[in-house]
Amino acid sequence: MTRHFLRDDDVTPEEQRAILDLAETLKKDRFGTKPLAGPQTVAVIFDKSSTRTRVSFAVGIADLGGNPLIISTANSQLGGKETASDTARVLERQVAAIVWRTYAQSGLEEMARGTTVPVINALSDDFHPCQLLADLLTIREHRGELAGLTVTFLGDGRSNMAQSYVLACAVAGIHVRVASPADYAPDDAVVADADAIAARTGGSVVLFTDPIESVAGADVVVTDTWVSMGKEDEKAERLTRFGQYQVTTELMALAKPDALFLHCLPADRGFEVTAEVIDGPQSVIWDEAENRLHAQKALMAWILDQD
Repeated sequence: MTRHFLRDDDVTPEEQRAILDLAETLKKDRFGTKPLAGPQTVAVIFDKSSTRTRVSFAVGIADLGGNPLIISTANSQLGGKETASDTARVLERQVAAIVWRTYAQSGLEEMARGTTVPVINALSDDFHPCQLLADLLTIREHRGELAGLTVTFLGDGRSNMAQSYVLACAVAGIHVRVASPADYAPDDAVVADADAIAARTGGSVVLFTDPIESVAGADVVVTDTWVSMGKEDEKAERLTRFGQYQVTTELMALAKPDALFLHCLPADRGFEVTAEVIDGPQSVIWDEAENRLHAQKALMAWILDQD
């Protein structure tokens, strides 16, 4: 059966750990594994602009011995004259896997249903699971065992990052907290899925509206841009609504003394986080950005092996 990675709970706790273990191995021996030797081609499709996703997937596919085929939907039939499933049926006869950075999660699900090669979610409006693999890898590098840690995400709780944190942390057995305005809380169905997973892994999911309460004693503090791509028309309202969730040195001081700060980037300095925090000693954002490469290589190697 073809495995896909469309959201963070598409892997079991054991599989998530195996991918992170492989990522650590590949980080130490970057060119030691060549599952795409040939070179086999991986289609990497972009509906949205990108820096880290584009670079890390292109470099990672090459590191694995393959050829990255970068496709812009603006210069293809996908989303115009052709459905996602029809595009998938064309691509599967020529590529080893499909990576898609898009808007609607439903498009990824349609593509996965229509193909016999793995489909990987490089970002959708609902989830950003590849980023979470990199984030968990970064946390594990700096703090060791993930299970039992407390991670606080502040800002837009309905963003793809927040919802992926809810799911991925539940899979890892982490106690995840999300602080946001009540009407920007994560989707109820996503929280319910995470609660069910956390009941088995020993993690937990708690929603807050008070940022101070949410950060108290946290091992990791995370935020993301308040204005994601496609939400630009809401910028003025969002800057007002999320102001109290800005990560400052004062807020970080409420977490554990050695708490880590993460941000998937790009950052709006002075909005969701101050420059003092993002450039400060607790920030591990550059490790986090590099780990996109190693985590995604591990994911691709693992998922191709399952297939």
